[in-house]
Amino acid sequence: MEDIDDVVLERDGSEEGMSEEEVDVIENKMDAKAAKLKKELELCKTERQEHLDGWQRAKADYVNALKRFDLEKEQAANLGVAKTIRALLPAYDALERAKGQGELPEGFAGIVKQLESGFESLQVTAIDTVGEVFNPAQHEALGTDPVTEASQDNTVTAILEKGYMLGETVLRPARVRVAQFEG
Repeated sequence: MEDIDDVVLERDGSEEGMSEEEVDVIENKMDAKAAKLKKELELCKTERQEHLDGWQRAKADYVNALKRFDLEKEQAANLGVAKTIRALLPAYDALERAKGQGELPEGFAGIVKQLESGFESLQVTAIDTVGEVFNPAQHEALGTDPVTEASQDNTVTAILEKGYMLGETVLRPARVRVAQFEG
């Protein structure tokens, strides 16, 4: 049987001299070919959408991975800073105690100032919370003191050892005494 394109080319688009049966056959073939092309087009559209969706997911995964890597890098750096500061805190505490008792040898005052300046630049702050409500995230209770006013219950009465924060992270909780209402 003739190909549809050949029929169209041979007849120059005219249907003269063709029987009605031949025209019906050609129309049926053209309808079948059009239906086939529509199915192929729909398949192509579906595949294109699947590929686009996959590409968009891959791009989102990539962007999320970059964010996660940046966050992990920052956390690792902060962990290193925190670990270093924790290692320096006992020496700093000893210098502070000596300074408070007037036993700080000459020349060590400069070292204390350098440590304080370094801590400040790293956003290290002391937990100084006498009179504030006991916070288990920032305090370690080592004892209690009786109080007669209910409003003072569960407040920090004394700091036995300073605690320190790095930004919002507790490096070392303050060791404190806590008020306990006895009414």
